[in-house]
Amino acid sequence: MSVHLVIQGSTVADLDLERLAQLSGARQALRLGPGVCRLIGARQLPGIAEYCGRAGLDFGFVPGERKLSDMKLLAIDMDSTLIGIECIDEVAGIAGVRAEVSAITAAAMRGEIAYAESLRRRVELLRGLGEEALARVYDERLRLSPGAETMLAAMKRAGVRTLLVSGGFSFFTERLKTRLGLDFTTSNVLEIERGRLTGRVVGQVVDAEAKAAMLRSVTDQLGIAKAEIIAIGDGANDVAMMAEAGTAIAYHAKPVARDQAGYALDHVGLDGVLNLFAGN
Repeated sequence: MSVHLVIQGSTVADLDLERLAQLSGARQALRLGPGVCRLIGARQLPGIAEYCGRAGLDFGFVPGERKLSDMKLLAIDMDSTLIGIECIDEVAGIAGVRAEVSAITAAAMRGEIAYAESLRRRVELLRGLGEEALARVYDERLRLSPGAETMLAAMKRAGVRTLLVSGGFSFFTERLKTRLGLDFTTSNVLEIERGRLTGRVVGQVVDAEAKAAMLRSVTDQLGIAKAEIIAIGDGANDVAMMAEAGTAIAYHAKPVARDQAGYALDHVGLDGVLNLFAGN
């Protein structure tokens, strides 16, 4: 099986391409655009990761024959992955407790606090906030990550189903599901009484294991194999889900997620996922 080394960045200089071809022993270099190239017949040799790190480039060794049409399901995290914000931090900003909530969010994403505990502590800080704050965040602050729509459009063309798995809130996931035409979602439900947040979530917290369980459930429902699944996440809460996928991608991620993923995208948008597959 031929192995390709995919190099991506804002631009890939000719000198970088030449040097990486030498380092990897590639037999051919293909430019797919100013910011992406494939090195055909590459080998995983010392020095490649270090060189790409210095040059600000993402890299990944991929099976040359693997196509996007071989995939059946994309599972993707929401906050700081599909979208460029942490919704709970933005809601907390309206409530005047952003610093406290953001500190807990960051610790949870690094794996320092169990996610369920971190969520309960953060949601408690929102008690009494009017539910209109959620709509303000969606309308005024929520933005898709760069390349998200391009990636999702390509997934649909290839027949890949989509699952949004989030430790965030259904207020946002359900709106994104409708807006983007996603197939499945799972997330936490905020308890609201008389138009105000109670500081509690309804039912079981969607933590790392719940995300993984949802992915397994959809996988069983669709009758697909692990090799046919792509999972994308950015934090500790995504690691178990990513372990269920044949292709695990850490997107602008914390080290705990990056260390467990097969690929890391730190310098390009979500459309960079497509370049890890041939013929898309």
